[in-house]
Amino acid sequence: MVSRAELKEELTNAGIRPSVQRLAIFEYVRNSCEHPTAEVVYEALRDELGSLSLTTVYNTLKLFVDAGLIMMLTIDDTFRCFDGNCCSHAHFRCNKCGKIMDFQIKKNFLSMVEGVEGLDITDAQLYLKGLCTECLKK
Repeated sequence: MVSRAELKEELTNAGIRPSVQRLAIFEYVRNSCEHPTAEVVYEALRDELGSLSLTTVYNTLKLFVDAGLIMMLTIDDTFRCFDGNCCSHAHFRCNKCGKIMDFQIKKNFLSMVEGVEGLDITDAQLYLKGLCTECLKK
């Protein structure tokens, strides 16, 4: 878990004023292993932050994504969630239960993609879909 002081410093270094709401939202996403949606973040924090609105959560998450502090996962057209882990990794989403899991990928995985030689690739997303081990047992 990342401390509030470290998160506050990250926001400041990114040129973002660390208000109480921004810090709480950033802390929730960065310390979550669940890839929360904006609605999940809102539900988790609304009692703690009485004046929090869903619009504020959406806008704040977009601000963090634009600053490169978190990632927005768009595994399909209807589902968006957020990941506080910006290190390169793959995501698996279960088609049945919706669970999202992280997997490490080898640094040279782009060597398996033809035609990328000579390109300056700054980001790559790898999404896998199927059935998780729990759903396969059912």
